[in-house]
Amino acid sequence: MSIPLRSLSALVLSGILFSTGIASATHISAADVAAKKQTRAGLYLTALEAADMLADPDILFVDVRTRAEVSFVGLPTRVDANIPLMLMPRDAAYDPKKQTYKLQLNPDFIFAFESLLADLEYDEEAPIVLICRSGSRSAKAANMLHELGYANIYSVIDGFEGDKVKNGPHSGHREVNGWKNAGLGWSYSVTPAQHYIMDAD
Repeated sequence: MSIPLRSLSALVLSGILFSTGIASATHISAADVAAKKQTRAGLYLTALEAADMLADPDILFVDVRTRAEVSFVGLPTRVDANIPLMLMPRDAAYDPKKQTYKLQLNPDFIFAFESLLADLEYDEEAPIVLICRSGSRSAKAANMLHELGYANIYSVIDGFEGDKVKNGPHSGHREVNGWKNAGLGWSYSVTPAQHYIMDAD
């Protein structure tokens, strides 16, 4: 059985990363990752590390935030597709403890993800990078995909917006780290290729 070109090149890249020690140089220990951001695969990247890895165009990069976040906050220009893990229901309930509105799991997440991989001719061994706002939803998505047999799922632990400042006048603001704060390429424009596949006509 032949291996799709994209999957083959991704496998070759994985071999190069491990043989040159680059993967170990960017390895982040689970002990250094907040519990809610830990994954079963144990593959973590900071936004800066992800940008370096994603210099290879054959590595898939998926943003799992909601469409509203992508529309109003922006997304990395390098993202291949937006596939929301969670959705904002029309009758979203307010959560007074978190002081925000409750999201619900996207029932089409797995189907949309596997449809994207099929369209791009990726397989279960291809390296895939997931990003969300700050690393929690990407970890949940990584765990779901790991259970389905996807072995090389990386989660960006500081996400697109980064972690919150804990003290001082900017307390509560997401200014600590993350893709946007690192000055990496991002845009408010969602290209036709990046838009959520389930919204296609």
